[in-house]
Amino acid sequence: MPGTDTIAAIATAAGAGGIGVVRLSGPRAKAIAETICGRRLRPRHVHYARFTDDAGETLDDGIALYFAAPASYTGEDVVELQGHGSPAVLREVLSRCLALGARIARPGEFSERAFLNGKLDLVQAEAVADLIAAGDARAARAARRSLDGVFSRRVDALADLLLRLRVHVEAAIDFADEPLDTLGGDALRSGLARAQDDLDALLVEAERGRKLRDGLHAVIVGPPNAGKSSLLNALAGSERAIVSDVAGTTRDLLRETVRVDGVELTLVDTAGLRAGGDAIEREGMRRAEAELGRADLAIVVLDGREVEAGRAAVAEAIADVPQRLWVFNKSDLAAAPAAAGENEVWVSARTGAGLDALHARLRALAGLEADGVDGSFSARTRQVDALRRARQELVAARQLLDRDRLELAAESLRLGHDQLGEITGRVAPDDLLGHIFSTFCIGK
Repeated sequence: MPGTDTIAAIATAAGAGGIGVVRLSGPRAKAIAETICGRRLRPRHVHYARFTDDAGETLDDGIALYFAAPASYTGEDVVELQGHGSPAVLREVLSRCLALGARIARPGEFSERAFLNGKLDLVQAEAVADLIAAGDARAARAARRSLDGVFSRRVDALADLLLRLRVHVEAAIDFADEPLDTLGGDALRSGLARAQDDLDALLVEAERGRKLRDGLHAVIVGPPNAGKSSLLNALAGSERAIVSDVAGTTRDLLRETVRVDGVELTLVDTAGLRAGGDAIEREGMRRAEAELGRADLAIVVLDGREVEAGRAAVAEAIADVPQRLWVFNKSDLAAAPAAAGENEVWVSARTGAGLDALHARLRALAGLEADGVDGSFSARTRQVDALRRARQELVAARQLLDRDRLELAAESLRLGHDQLGEITGRVAPDDLLGHIFSTFCIGK
């Protein structure tokens, strides 16, 4: 439980000549820091101090900052000892803290304590880790918005609406002899419709935020010799895959993570899909189909000279993929139409023609349009999944209400409300918290 002991960690270390920080949080943080600094610390004041060992010898000198509970990051007494960035010196200061009664913090324990003490909700706590791990300015801005509570406020507003609807339904249950329409049934149905619309809009934004954080899991699929490996090489900017005119050259999955105009793509090159082939090639095709089952996007590469035959060859394999981008390759050998469909791009992986248009479509499919509009906030897969489950419960509640099954409708609303509470941590099993905070770095 938070507050029962004092934790310490090296929060940052900028290398030799830079700034290093040893951070303390807990009931003895102030006493430990004052012993090391040899002076009293006033809240929210900058103190110059020498950090000494038990014999009074100077370990380092720098700045001490004290934040009294509850006005601190964790909600507990927090002290930061900012010194020189030498890892050896920081370890000496950290060891001195441990000798005086602190213990090493677990990964993410500072943020976990902030959550348990009500300083952050679970979305904001996860946004701390997302901000640290952001791969570019766009992802950092989205994480910052989540840390500022943009996502949380949307979830809380929706949860409040579901709670009011649930109260309405349960009140109607108490008057079972009265028809629902005399108990405000129209207003209840209208509220449910509005809640579903709000949830659908939030789910779209959260999915965009997830793609911005995690990138797109895109599987390159198509018939043999359509140019899949050539396209992977063109997107990666290097010769990552073996290219040959011999059908069936690619036998296994080849993964490559690339960033295209700010969009992170986990590209998976797969064996060509066709009937027949030897045992190894058939296993490669089986793995390709299994990978498609986990994909956000299928990049379907077809020979521009054999488009219809290529579509027929892959139709069954890509039927369940959420998004598809049709890439008609070898435009240098085939006559491209005057206008392509919305998710159709003509390219030549060999010459590079059409790659700019392909980049633009990938940005759009990731929710990042050409005008540079960012996702409004960062999101994680678990949060998107919880929104989807909440939506399923809301759809069920509307259907049950239409059949006057009020008890079951109330239960669906309760379950949907709990799914939303799981996102922010209002409803949070201990094993979920342990999994989330274990992914944080030490010192956060």
